[in-house]
Amino acid sequence: MGVSGCGKSSVGEACAEALGWTLHEGDAHHAPRSIAKMRSGVALTDADRAGWLDRLATLLVPQPGAPGVVLTCSALRRKYRDRLRAGNPHVGFVFLALDYEQALQRVQSRAGHFFSPALVADQFGTLESPEGEPGVLTLDATRPVAELAQAVARWLHGQPARRRPSSLTGENT
Repeated sequence: MGVSGCGKSSVGEACAEALGWTLHEGDAHHAPRSIAKMRSGVALTDADRAGWLDRLATLLVPQPGAPGVVLTCSALRRKYRDRLRAGNPHVGFVFLALDYEQALQRVQSRAGHFFSPALVADQFGTLESPEGEPGVLTLDATRPVAELAQAVARWLHGQPARRRPSSLTGENT
């Protein structure tokens, strides 16, 4: 989880591969209207995000015999994270921390993504840091992707079995 440009998709993909878990890209579950808004530089409202968060929460519901799930999702506000936790109370969040200038530079350099660089400031204004919440690992998003994925795997394996998150979140918007 984290602001746009923090590396959620890249780190999520590396984590899913390393863990043998299923990857769900949160961006793929946005409503077409929401994508059009973001493309035109209009920030999403809580109402715009409601159905999206509901769809994502269903992806986190544990399935018997299925491996864990890595979900890339911004989860910028506590209430968004709580909505995702409702899908699976054992969900863990990896917060990829990045400052505004670095996020803006990364978003500006992405070719073909619908997220407008004009929205980076809004994301920082919306962000409620998850630090201090249970089941959250905060990592420096400027570290190499492979190093971040290794840190996540170590974190997951270091948790007692009963508290080990069975799903992860992160995303691009």
